[in-house]
Amino acid sequence: MQEIVHQLGELFLQAVPTVLIVFLFYLILRSVFFAPLLRVMAERDARTSGAQKAAEAAQAAAQEKIKQYQEALKRARAEIYAEQDAARKKLLEERNAVLKAARNLASEEVRSGKDRISAELEAARRELEASSSQLAAEIARRVLESPLAGDSR
Repeated sequence: MQEIVHQLGELFLQAVPTVLIVFLFYLILRSVFFAPLLRVMAERDARTSGAQKAAEAAQAAAQEKIKQYQEALKRARAEIYAEQDAARKKLLEERNAVLKAARNLASEEVRSGKDRISAELEAARRELEASSSQLAAEIARRVLESPLAGDSR
């Protein structure tokens, strides 16, 4: 048993330089390789998260711009509809005014036509009344002057 312990002791003694070399290699790799690598990875992660935050901020700004654009478009459409409505009302009022003027003109023409016809009728009646006695006398004279159809003299 002692021999086994002694062999184990020698084995450990022989392993010490290897352990020291591995430990020294670990320290060198840690300071030369892993530390800069971890620093670069942390920096990259920070840049990536910064870029993601910047992208999210840009996306939020774009959404806000889209929202503002849609609101401006909505207001512009409302203004256009209001202008169209005002123009339509103005056009309807103008049309109604033109129709009213045309109706007034037509009724005035009809009234003046009726007045003219009434005046002409009245003048024709007066003329007929004035000439009726003359016509009656002329008819009577012709009747009296004409030979009788049954007389053969």
